[in-house]
Amino acid sequence: MAAGSSPVLRSDCTAGGELGGGRGAAGAALTGLSLSCRAQEPLPEPRARSWVSGGARRARGAELRALVESMRDLHKSSVLGSKHGSLMSWRPQYRSSKFRNVYGKVASREHCFDGIPITKNVHDNHFCAVNARFLAIVTESAGGGSFLVIPLEQTGRIEPNYPKVCGHQGNVLDIKWNPFIENIIASCSEDTSVRIWEIPEGGLKRNMTEAVLELYGHSRRVGLVEWHPTTNNILFSAGYDYKVLIWNLDIGEPVKMIDCHTDVILCMSFNTDGSLLATSCKDKKLRVVEPRSGRVLQEASCKNHRVNRVVFLGSTKRLLTTGVSRWNTRQIALWDQEDLSMPLIEEEIDGLSGLLFPFYDADTHMLYLAGKGDGNIRYYEIGSEKPYLSYLMEFRSPAPQKGLGVMPKHGLDVSACEVFRFYKLVTLKGLIEPISMIVPRRSETYQEDIYPMTPGTEPALTPDEWLSGVNRDPILMSLKEGYKKTSKIVFKAPVREKRGVVVNGIDLLENVPPRTENELLRMFFRQQDEIRRLKDELSQKDIRIRQLQLELKNLRNSPKNN
Repeated sequence: MAAGSSPVLRSDCTAGGELGGGRGAAGAALTGLSLSCRAQEPLPEPRARSWVSGGARRARGAELRALVESMRDLHKSSVLGSKHGSLMSWRPQYRSSKFRNVYGKVASREHCFDGIPITKNVHDNHFCAVNARFLAIVTESAGGGSFLVIPLEQTGRIEPNYPKVCGHQGNVLDIKWNPFIENIIASCSEDTSVRIWEIPEGGLKRNMTEAVLELYGHSRRVGLVEWHPTTNNILFSAGYDYKVLIWNLDIGEPVKMIDCHTDVILCMSFNTDGSLLATSCKDKKLRVVEPRSGRVLQEASCKNHRVNRVVFLGSTKRLLTTGVSRWNTRQIALWDQEDLSMPLIEEEIDGLSGLLFPFYDADTHMLYLAGKGDGNIRYYEIGSEKPYLSYLMEFRSPAPQKGLGVMPKHGLDVSACEVFRFYKLVTLKGLIEPISMIVPRRSETYQEDIYPMTPGTEPALTPDEWLSGVNRDPILMSLKEGYKKTSKIVFKAPVREKRGVVVNGIDLLENVPPRTENELLRMFFRQQDEIRRLKDELSQKDIRIRQLQLELKNLRNSPKNN
């Protein structure tokens, strides 16, 4: 620098220009800090310095100092505003949650189930059910429906000739484990039947074709089965005849029927004590039903939100539905179960076309959304006040999922702080992947704050008590000592006499009703052919009768008889 020359302040105000371009309070504050630190730095003297008057330099310096002071004031106001929740705050506002850092952990390949011919049926179900002992998966098969039942410890590659449950004459559409008896599973099929199976203690050693109980009551295929959450041996089934049948398995007969629906029932969900049943239907209506009387308590016509799935959110008296908006985007909606006139909130998720499966954990108040056909699982925390839904994080995977099974709470690994576990069906690979949702904790002790008392494996009611109108919350259990099977409930199939109806030497109970619409059409045409044949045979017999009558008349009028 030349002797006697004063330092020239940096007068580049591009940061201020960016501020005017819309960076907001955050940009202004950060720019003010950087500019205030750099404002007094001398610049090296340029080679060819143009002459500037002293008055101009002083004016430019005053303007720059005023700009720096204004930026400092703006920075102070933004920091102060952040403390008081001002809209000018540049600091992000976070909601405190112990589940904010929950992450998904995929099991290693040797702990997955490989080589499984997962069904290619397009029915919108999970095709998978899991409990603390067994994993059941609906498989692709010819000549009837079947599903695998695999002990959880038997991971790795499953042999192609592994024993199956294969008693249905049509495709299996849904399977559910009994929540109180771990080796009892219910299945429903296109053959219009619901069947109850008893799995041996060590798993299947050979194909199982005989069910302990066969339930016939629907006139068309059965798409859904659900066990009552607090009562033993009460099973609900929904068919394509638009009816929901309530079965008492102690007697093996339907005891109630809900016939308020006008189209195919897509989903069923119970509240905590099983006193209410929520259903979504293809007629674009959401219903809350009193199951014993079949009375509709609340009904919503979802014009802007086409409902596919519904789930009760524990004891919060709220419902969550997933569906499609009028713009064909995937959407969720939150409802008050006592007033379905308008949803509390509606939120669009994305523009994908696959079905959204909702899963709710009442112990942690976490909601999981898994898309059919994609590999992502989003999770939220449900609150009692607005905005009700707080987004936490998203588990991403490149492998698309066909369905998901969910492990009951008593089957989780509490030592690893596992709060949820999915069993993901990857059809393209023939693979079942366990995905554990884990709360990161440093301590290895039991975390009571994330494992409250949870519904156990003991029923709170008998079928007769529930049918008489009694409601009772589920019996709770602690997971602190780990899961120990204490229930000694044994399923006893009712002994029923075979009430056969014999027509033309054919036992009608031995002839299975049509399982699909194509089979119904084939049976219809066969019956038409049979009717045509019988009509021809009858007309021939009429002709023969008239001939015999004429012969008899001729004999009577003959001279010999006179």
